Amino acid sequence: MMKSVLALMLGTLTFSALADDVAAESLIKRGEYLARAGDCVACHSAAGGKPFAGGLAMATPIGTIYSTNITPDKATGIGDYSYDDFQKAVRHGVAKNGDTLYPAMPYPSYAVVSDEDMKALYAYFMHGVAPVSQANKESDIPWPLSMRWPLAIWRGIFAPDVKAFQPAAQEDPALARGRYLVEGLGHCGACHTPRSITMQEKALNNGDGSDYLAGSNAPIDGWTASNLRGDNRDGLGRWSEEELKQFLRFGRNDHTAAFGGMTEVVEHSLQHLSDEDISAIAKYLKSLGAKDPQQAVFTPDDTVAKALWHGDDSQPGASVYVDSCAACHKTDGSGYQRFYPALRGNPVVMADDPASLIHIVLVGGTLPGVKGAPTAITMPAFGWRLSDQQVADVVNFIRSSWGNGVTTRVTAGDVAKQRKDKTVQPYQGSADIHALEK
Repeated sequence: MMKSVLALMLGTLTFSALADDVAAESLIKRGEYLARAGDCVACHSAAGGKPFAGGLAMATPIGTIYSTNITPDKATGIGDYSYDDFQKAVRHGVAKNGDTLYPAMPYPSYAVVSDEDMKALYAYFMHGVAPVSQANKESDIPWPLSMRWPLAIWRGIFAPDVKAFQPAAQEDPALARGRYLVEGLGHCGACHTPRSITMQEKALNNGDGSDYLAGSNAPIDGWTASNLRGDNRDGLGRWSEEELKQFLRFGRNDHTAAFGGMTEVVEHSLQHLSDEDISAIAKYLKSLGAKDPQQAVFTPDDTVAKALWHGDDSQPGASVYVDSCAACHKTDGSGYQRFYPALRGNPVVMADDPASLIHIVLVGGTLPGVKGAPTAITMPAFGWRLSDQQVADVVNFIRSSWGNGVTTRVTAGDVAKQRKDKTVQPYQGSADIHALEK
């Protein structure tokens, strides 16, 4: 009898321990997925470095900031962070030593992340990430801007504590999920919302007004982030929900292809999300109204296409376009669907700020292959053989042709300024993210 009782007790303890192990593993896997959704690896990893070990240089208006080591190394990372230390840093921008983090860390967005998800993230970074001993680099910011204590004042004024996300009454569950991901871990507003002169986002959610996700008002690493609202010309107004899902999942659709920092978001984050979450994000973004409801609808115009077809390249920039661009993007600007993006009616081409178009003409870019779309898309660099005036002419030609109708002119001086900008560099990749798959 005693042996039976002992066996039963041991069996119960063994089962309990096994259940605890399974629960812990599940929590870590959940945290890994959430870290993917937050694209933490993109900022906290440097080219050629280890995932999450920091060292990525980020150019800001006040100087260069280097991302920090967030591996569980106790000496150089966050290995000695308690859960409370961790959530204060992520949600509120307060480091373990009490310093305020630079707002390059999008803690106003992360403040909405639920306790459940925050605990899963903590479990992943403490137990699912390999510790890396790599000292953090000092930011290259001149005094007095390098002082940390004024940041606490900034945080109190411009990044007040935001409550954890709550669905609205009778809100569609899929819409709520998309809103949670976009406003929170996805931190889409960090790039796609204009900022004030004091560097805070002009809106943290759609309830703050139509500036939210209306596109950046200054280049980030030489790129301008697109308008994600329902505007007809420079936004997503002409995209269907299905087309938006394709872009989020694969970085390409019948309208365009990802470029700049968005290639990393697709590569490191979006391609790994579930179909349900991709659909939820698309559903939420398509629910946003236009920043400018009076914006004219894009209307195709074949005048330029006909002129080029008949050999008339007399318009400034036309001959450069025919020689350097037409083979991939065609003389009618329609491109090749899901491979060479259309320039005709492309929201990026018709945006007020031409920085992204100038950038990609100068240094090119590559959208890596992803799950479901394994072929990389590469735009070659032309800055090495085109003069500043030639780049300006071809950019103006593209922006004014096929119905794009942009009349603001790019000058050779605008191109020269970007050519000298050290942040205008081709995509080099970040850390060895394949290590995350092991």
